[in-house]
Amino acid sequence: MNLRTAEEGKEYIIQQIDTDDEELDAFLFSLGCYSGEPITVIAHRRSGCVVSIKDARYNIDNQLAEAIII
Repeated sequence: MNLRTAEEGKEYIIQQIDTDDEELDAFLFSLGCYSGEPITVIAHRRSGCVVSIKDARYNIDNQLAEAIII
């Protein structure tokens, strides 16, 4: 299951980040988005979704949301 199919308001644990881009992996890690970390989908939007990671909110696009496996 990935973030695009996640239920709004429910907390999930990140299982893995499925990207081929090392820079993107490093960026997500700096935000606190890595395996074992809790993540909550606040809202789904047409272009992506709003997520909460470590008491911060981020807007991520659909491609990235599909790469975050929960």
